[in-house]
Amino acid sequence: MKAKSSPSPLPLTTGISRRTALALGTAAATGLLVAPGALAAATKRRVVVWSEGTAPKDVYPKDINTVIADGLQSLSGWEIITAGLSDPDQGVSDERLAQTDVLMWWGHQKHGDVKDDLVDRIVRRVKEDGMGFISLHSSHFAKPYRKLMGTACSWREYKADGTSVKIKVKAPQHPIAKGVKDFDLPKIERYAEPFKVPEPEAVVLDGIYIKPNGEQEPGRMGLCWTVGKGKVFYFTPGHETYDDFFRPEVRRILLNAVQWAAPKQ
Repeated sequence: MKAKSSPSPLPLTTGISRRTALALGTAAATGLLVAPGALAAATKRRVVVWSEGTAPKDVYPKDINTVIADGLQSLSGWEIITAGLSDPDQGVSDERLAQTDVLMWWGHQKHGDVKDDLVDRIVRRVKEDGMGFISLHSSHFAKPYRKLMGTACSWREYKADGTSVKIKVKAPQHPIAKGVKDFDLPKIERYAEPFKVPEPEAVVLDGIYIKPNGEQEPGRMGLCWTVGKGKVFYFTPGHETYDDFFRPEVRRILLNAVQWAAPKQ
């Protein structure tokens, strides 16, 4: 029987990403023909929007992650995936994590249910491989975010008492602020400073809380860090009983944050 010839090595000057090269190399090694559609899928970037699944159905009938993902649909060249705590592998398998450029996380009541092994893998992916991580609202207590920050990540006080907020663009030249102007949210769960996190490299968004009695109080709304090779963004709004993730200003911020947090190709 005539021996099969070995597949030719991939050229090193194609300009494709390392992840794409690995995917194509695997296909070549197994004798598979790589179709154009598969190549296009392999070159797409990927954001995974994760939620624990506890948001009230009257506000988010298909959960918060679905609404956030809908707001990211205008991203060109991106695959947008929703994942949740009740999914197999808690929504983030080894394979999925290895193919994720940005992981966006919303949690509230079930932080403790997230497995430590998953937390460790997420943190390694950020620090060693440059995956972006975006933590939303009560995910300041999410285990991956706390491990990335290395601090308590607590606020002084938490009040959902009818407070509103004026959100101010503090760093207009920052990529996360692109196309964003100052705006108001009619209700917000007030997270009172100080916020026990490392000094951020940028505060893109500031805020002024307006309490029901008219008193005002400052609070940071959008903070950035670099942790190892990865970028991390924390966004204060996003309480599950408010419609923040339907609002165009919030959607623009998150769309910008995904592109900022993604590792360079």
